[in-house]
Amino acid sequence: MSKEKLVKDVTSRDEDFAKWYTDLCVKAELMDYSNVQGFIIYRPYGYAIWEQIQNYLNKEFKKTGHQNVYLPLVIPESLFQKEKDHIEGFAPETAIITTTGVDDLAERLIVRPTSEVLFADHYSKIINSYRDLPILYNQWCSVVRWEKTTRPFLRGKEFLWQEGHTAHATKEEAMAETLQMLNIYDRLGKELLAIPFITGKKTDKERFAGAEETYTIEALMHDGKALQSGTSHYFGNGFAKAFNILFQDENNESKPVYQTSWGVTTRLIGAVIMVHGDNEGLVLPPHLAPIQVVAIPIQSNRDVVIDAIPKIEEVLESTGLRYKVDNSDRRPGWKFSEYEMKGVPLRIEFGPRDIENKHVVVVKRNTREKITVPFDELATTLPKLINDVHNEMYEKAKAHLESNIRVAKTYDEFKAHLELGGYVKMSVHGEEAELQVKEDTGATARVIVEEDLITNTCPVTGKKANITLLFARAY
Repeated sequence: MSKEKLVKDVTSRDEDFAKWYTDLCVKAELMDYSNVQGFIIYRPYGYAIWEQIQNYLNKEFKKTGHQNVYLPLVIPESLFQKEKDHIEGFAPETAIITTTGVDDLAERLIVRPTSEVLFADHYSKIINSYRDLPILYNQWCSVVRWEKTTRPFLRGKEFLWQEGHTAHATKEEAMAETLQMLNIYDRLGKELLAIPFITGKKTDKERFAGAEETYTIEALMHDGKALQSGTSHYFGNGFAKAFNILFQDENNESKPVYQTSWGVTTRLIGAVIMVHGDNEGLVLPPHLAPIQVVAIPIQSNRDVVIDAIPKIEEVLESTGLRYKVDNSDRRPGWKFSEYEMKGVPLRIEFGPRDIENKHVVVVKRNTREKITVPFDELATTLPKLINDVHNEMYEKAKAHLESNIRVAKTYDEFKAHLELGGYVKMSVHGEEAELQVKEDTGATARVIVEEDLITNTCPVTGKKANITLLFARAY
């Protein structure tokens, strides 16, 4: 198969962004479609990307005192009904088990769309005293939400995620936890994904069902649409009161705990694809990439090249980077195209002439720049190039974000800006304006902007403006 054939199988990004995205998910071997619509198969390469995200977050969670647990897949319907705000938020999306296939169940079981009620019920049994607090739990699992419209990684009937659930003695401690986790997610973008997130609080209309405050990380895709990439919720003590999660404080007074919940999902894989990918395939941030360096011998049947392979492997091993040496019998051009499609950050090429001249050629996936590196400098150059590629990708994404935040003082100006893609900042009269903007344009409020009002009058309703919001069309 030629390089041209590999690329032809993927729709041009500028011609049809949605088709380009789904083509790339399959062609880069991240996933495959299952026999049930909305449920995908995570192929090894796609799952390996998720594992890198897991590794980063597990390290950060454990540094902050969190422990991993696992709770059941199913929730008794009576338990799910105990928190009314919560059930209203998820009832349209839940899958329900009613039979074993032989007998009807005595009580219907909800396949978890999220696990707040399970954690709340568990906490009501294990929390008794202030000495039991705080409880800092996280679980890695899958959840099921019966979405009508699905797209790989971005929105599916089943997806993988982590969900943190914590319980605290005071509001202040719970709020600090909520913001701490938001900060960890923000750093995940900067340090691993090379994605600059906009962070902030959601409006009352957009906050999570059952939460008192919802904070979000928002990313801007190449096509100008926003993507909610993770959330951190402050629950107050609503769940505690519904589930009787009480503790005795130092004065032997019985009080409800304050809770938080926070999570990111495999949607982050979709964000990486749509922020960084190009017409040749994936462009993976190097700290995230399952393979950071691929070495491809040219004329690999020549003795001089065969003899050089163990030396290249020894150098690669010494760097601590994740690497692969592809000495298969496929043509070099095919290999170049395959690893470009898979977004491998660095490619090393070496043939007889390179070995004779005691150097190799290193190609950067993000810019396609070719760099001749003396062999005895390769071990020190590769880690530096990895960091360079990460920083270049982050700065490129940041420039794209910053150039696509616009300010509107009139509703016509808002609509014109929206057609250009990206975020539009506007001061409005609360939820009334939010609803009108969504009805008129399809854009939603992404975050509250903590700045002075842009205009004193709301361009949408003509009433007094009382809040500044960042709007965008979103996935």
